[in-house]
Amino acid sequence: MVEEILNSYRLLIADARRMVSDIPDSQMSAQPLGLNPPAWILGHLVYSAQQIGGELGLAPWLPQPWIHAFRTGSRPAEQSTYPPKSELLAALDDAFERISRQVRTIAEAGLLQPLPDERWRTSFPTLAHAIVHILAAHTSLHLGQLSAWRRASGLTTTHI
Repeated sequence: MVEEILNSYRLLIADARRMVSDIPDSQMSAQPLGLNPPAWILGHLVYSAQQIGGELGLAPWLPQPWIHAFRTGSRPAEQSTYPPKSELLAALDDAFERISRQVRTIAEAGLLQPLPDERWRTSFPTLAHAIVHILAAHTSLHLGQLSAWRRASGLTTTHI
């Protein structure tokens, strides 16, 4: 099951890259209709990867300004507070590699262990539940936001 989950995650990361490929840096923090901007969406996906990475035993790797800008509950900010698109995409690729390597080190039985963070066990009783949610469902939710942002910005939709 691990490879199937990671394949979906890989495809979603490729979709994210494709969906921002034609957006200039100057538009990455635009908020038509108050929608989350592409810069925040990409940064938040990286932040979320670090969060599930912690559940997988990885040490945090993001600098404090990233955590502040992209954590759950953060509010989109001015362009000057976001890294450029190239840095956001590099961080997304790095997060994908870190998570993929770490997930592959965990035996299937290990994925069925209780989620280390007890606060989330009601929603995600096992590590597998949390991994599937963050890598597939949560990422897809934010790519849906990115698709809506594209339409509200007058950009054509991308085929994913």
